[in-house]
Amino acid sequence: MSRPVFSFRPNMENPDHRQAWEVLQGVPDGGKNAFLVRAILQAEGMEAMERIIRRTVREELKCGSPAQSEPEKENIPKPMLDFLDSL
Repeated sequence: MSRPVFSFRPNMENPDHRQAWEVLQGVPDGGKNAFLVRAILQAEGMEAMERIIRRTVREELKCGSPAQSEPEKENIPKPMLDFLDSL
C-alpha cells in the first residue's frame, strides 16, 4: 500500500498562511511530518476540549445560577481601630 501524499501550498498573501510557512521552515528537515502530525492532533484535541467545556457550561447554566454566599464581614479588633483613629 502506498503512503498518502499531502501537499501544502501556502498563499503568501494570506497572513495566516505566511506565518504557518515561516513556522514550518523553522522545523528541521526530517521532522516536518512529526511536527505536522503533532500540530494537527493538538488542534483537534483543543477543539474537543472546547466542545466539552461549552457543553459543561451550558449544562450548568440550565441548572440555574449557583447561589452566591454573602461575603463574610471581617471583624477588626478594637485596639487596631483605636490606633487608626489616633492617626
